[in-house]
Amino acid sequence: MKAARAVLEYLKGLGVRHIFGIPAGSVNVLFDQLVEMPEITPIVTKHEGAASYMGAAYAKYANQLSVVIGCSGPGGTNLVTGAANAMREHLPVLFLTGAVPVNTVGLNASQELDAEPVYRSVTKYSVTVRESKDLLAEVVKAVEIAISGVPGPVHVAMPIDVQQGEVQVTIPGPPKRTPIVPELDTVKKAAEELAKRKSGYIFIGQGVRNSVDQVLELAELLNWPILTTPQAKGLIPEEYPLLSGVFGFAGHESTSALVNEGDGQALLILGSSLGETATNNWNMNLTKNRFCVQMDFDETVFGRKYEIDIPVLGDINLSLTFLLEELRALGLPKTDVKALEKPQGYVATEEYNTQNVLKSLQKHLPADTRYTVDIGEFMSYVIHYMNVLDYNTFDINVHFGAMGSGIGSAIGSKFADPDRPVVCITGDGCFFMHGMEILTAKEYRLPILFVVMNNARLGMVYHGHELQYKRSHASFAQKEISIAAMAAAMDIPSYRVEDLGDLNEEALSGLLNAGGPAVLEVALVDNNTPPMGDRVKFLSSFGK
Repeated sequence: MKAARAVLEYLKGLGVRHIFGIPAGSVNVLFDQLVEMPEITPIVTKHEGAASYMGAAYAKYANQLSVVIGCSGPGGTNLVTGAANAMREHLPVLFLTGAVPVNTVGLNASQELDAEPVYRSVTKYSVTVRESKDLLAEVVKAVEIAISGVPGPVHVAMPIDVQQGEVQVTIPGPPKRTPIVPELDTVKKAAEELAKRKSGYIFIGQGVRNSVDQVLELAELLNWPILTTPQAKGLIPEEYPLLSGVFGFAGHESTSALVNEGDGQALLILGSSLGETATNNWNMNLTKNRFCVQMDFDETVFGRKYEIDIPVLGDINLSLTFLLEELRALGLPKTDVKALEKPQGYVATEEYNTQNVLKSLQKHLPADTRYTVDIGEFMSYVIHYMNVLDYNTFDINVHFGAMGSGIGSAIGSKFADPDRPVVCITGDGCFFMHGMEILTAKEYRLPILFVVMNNARLGMVYHGHELQYKRSHASFAQKEISIAAMAAAMDIPSYRVEDLGDLNEEALSGLLNAGGPAVLEVALVDNNTPPMGDRVKFLSSFGK
């Protein structure tokens, strides 16, 4: 069989059912072989960058390896941002790129690029295969690296002639990830120290996505409040009695008060790398005068900025399982869980502004809707004001912050979890980067609602400059474009909101029952300063 076919047979055996990307000359062989393999569906996108975000979201929500493909040269470079995003989020994505024939390397062949070093800094492994007999073995090696230890993206460059070559190989079975098991003595010591403290906080990042039940059990055992990072918003419904809210970028004042003024004697950090957006610009009050235990499967996160008393290296679910066992063995007194006193949430008014639009929108959507949230001023309103009504309901990519990623994430999420309602909240700036992927959603009949906040400017940039320099460049704004009309021209149902009263059940019902994608455009210029938390103070004082 052809070497490319051997790769596809291996991926099929892994359970791969979709490959995201765009066909082109240097990957023709692989796409041709897919004609004979109905088990794998090529998801042909409008831009390779969007395909990379789809692949990342698919890996996240299907909890398995995903595959993204691009041609040599520009196709490969278009995927690099998505690879960096997957690396930041520890997502196992296999990036396959075409390459010029081996005997034309260095001759300025069409779309020639040595992609291997380009990917090296944004993947766990990057290789160019120069012989057909080695292609499958290298893909197998890459996949094993992608899922092992700290998961992450990998890259294999495949010259055209290497894909085309005939090989005789045995297709291996799927690899198994070896768990990272924490040291029991370390967990036991952590349990003893935490049990000594009368009060403390549990600080969770997106790394606990698959361990939420254990986090809740732990919180109830210790009777400690849970604080989330912005990226962990949505993992736990806000009605949960021990959930405080979001700390970090666009977080909640009451949760910041717990960190800055609260009497918590310990801090248990679970699945957060304690980056800038998670910590309100590295607020040192987070750990000040507190005994700190950090659990993560990535040892590089320990001690980066904050001093940690006990780092626990291991898979989060195993570390939590061991910790719960040790705490129970210590015989912690059983206490009634006392619900936190939470401030009254934002009460919607009739003013046509961003928070009222989001509140009104959410009233008309199913409680289990997953929101994939793009990058822009609206993102801070989502983090600060939107309700968390069900588990795992928000995908907020503030960590890497790629504009337009929310659009691809919505599509990847829908392929991974087709029964889950999906709504993408994006902006006009993001839409003009990757908005044509609504056609991809149309072609694959994906019922996704794309909500486009259209203020005819780069809103986050505008507010950042106004805060930092008290002025902004005129080029940040543009003449308003009707995005609803653009969608209608593509025969995609759309509706344009120009007043809060336009956002009604009848309008939303028509979009939600369209049988495919729909676009809700919100034409709104909101000059209020977005609720960015300490980021506002940082920008206002920067350079002074």
